[in-house]
Amino acid sequence: MDERREESRVDGSDDGAAGSRFVERFAAQLVQAGMARMPARVFAALLSSERGALTSAELSERLKISPAAVSGAVRHLAQVNMVSREREPGSRRERYRVQSDQWYDALLERDALLKNWQATLREGVDHFGLDTPQGRRINNTLEFFRFLEKELGSMMQRWAAHRAEHLNG
Repeated sequence: MDERREESRVDGSDDGAAGSRFVERFAAQLVQAGMARMPARVFAALLSSERGALTSAELSERLKISPAAVSGAVRHLAQVNMVSREREPGSRRERYRVQSDQWYDALLERDALLKNWQATLREGVDHFGLDTPQGRRINNTLEFFRFLEKELGSMMQRWAAHRAEHLNG
């Protein structure tokens, strides 16, 4: 471990140049995957913070963005259950916390969406029929989502076993 990383860990600082590079790089990768830019930056900043939680002012300062940008990003992240809001004890200020199992929870929500999509797709197949090009395309999509649903359940079980073995719970 180089000296700068050691210093950062010793004093608890997580907002140095290396931390900023991580935040911007990971945020850019999340953007490439389809997440909006500000929520991606806020999520990466929370994920890389020592406590996993920051106030709006702390996020504004770290990311050099306006409180309004933080508010919009947090609103989006809260809607998709990637962060939660909590009150600081004895204060009216909110602190935003990244969930320890945010990816697991996000995938579980996607599972519910997949079920809804499958129901609609089944209606589409019934309506258009398998003897039409659109019916076959819709059925292909339906079968893909059925496959995903089955694999997602199995994958989540394997993740739970992996987490218990490698992450102590």
